[in-house]
Amino acid sequence: MTEPSARSIWLRPERAGRGPIPAFDRDRIAAAGIALADAHGLPAVTMRAVAVALGAGPASLYRYVATRDELLELMIDQVNGEISYAALGSGHWLDDLLALARQSRGVYLAHPWLLDATATRTPVGPHAVTYLEHALSALADLDVSPRTKLEAIAILNAVISTLTRAEVIQRLAGQAVPQWQQAQAEFLTQVATAGHHPHLATALTGQPPEVEDSSESFFDRILTRVLTGLLQPDDIGAALVRGRAEAETPAASPGPTAAS
Repeated sequence: MTEPSARSIWLRPERAGRGPIPAFDRDRIAAAGIALADAHGLPAVTMRAVAVALGAGPASLYRYVATRDELLELMIDQVNGEISYAALGSGHWLDDLLALARQSRGVYLAHPWLLDATATRTPVGPHAVTYLEHALSALADLDVSPRTKLEAIAILNAVISTLTRAEVIQRLAGQAVPQWQQAQAEFLTQVATAGHHPHLATALTGQPPEVEDSSESFFDRILTRVLTGLLQPDDIGAALVRGRAEAETPAASPGPTAAS
């Protein structure tokens, strides 16, 4: 089999200019893979299984995708296309980023296999580029550097994935709080009340009880804290860094005194 001329599937034409009309296209192949993953999980997605679902021989798919990783790229990009941008344009960067985050969370919950598919790498396809463009548009008027904006979006996506993974685990456990999480809470409470960890005791028992909130409000609250911390104006962030550096620099030794 010939090596594709471009490393990225998105830089290669979907079909050659010559030859017979292809039986499939990337959208159909991705849709078949998504249906398998939604029903049976990511391990069920193989080149052979997708070919069978399409009523074709396994070798036929290699005319469209070179590897299973490329197949996953098509699937990831297609579900990223489910994100809606209709709620954007509020005029406030935080509201727009939270709206994007809720859409992203919804895609993860609809396709839990996506968490595993993007656990070690995050392929960038056309729909991911659209997401990034909208996120940067929301931050266009914020007085921080382009690098800070890109870093904040990357961290936002990582936090969305982490929070949604925990939510998926809880749903699969069939309870609001999994047994293992309850066991950990009981252990920490016992350790705290023993008297050897006063700061832990204060954190666990020294605060007034809070009303239990929904997954959605918890999600918004955590992301709000993360984003407002990350997207401080650059002059504020620089001042914080300078202040810490000055605090950690040992005072200069006094010069030698003149002998009397």
